[in-house]
Amino acid sequence: MKLLILGDVMGVSGRDVLNNKLPELIKKNNIDFVVVNGENAAEDGKGITKNIADELFNLGIDVITSGNHIWDKKETSEFIANEDRLLRPENLAAGSPGNGFGI
Repeated sequence: MKLLILGDVMGVSGRDVLNNKLPELIKKNNIDFVVVNGENAAEDGKGITKNIADELFNLGIDVITSGNHIWDKKETSEFIANEDRLLRPENLAAGSPGNGFGI
């Protein structure tokens, strides 16, 4: 199994690179599973929205990880509970929305 794990995607410019390069990279290298940190993928470089998460998933990303900026967009707490492919940090307080891991 070939994994591709990418660090922090920052804002529009980071998403543009993924849009322009990722699908070809996945195909060329026969990548089976892609993990990207997307907690700073929003336009202002802080947080992630549902539309951005969907955009990333449509590029072939299987899981989006996050960190301390996961809650910078208010809407995230509304959709993260229903999106198993968007992970919040595992070490957040009990009862935090979303999942800290996935199988």
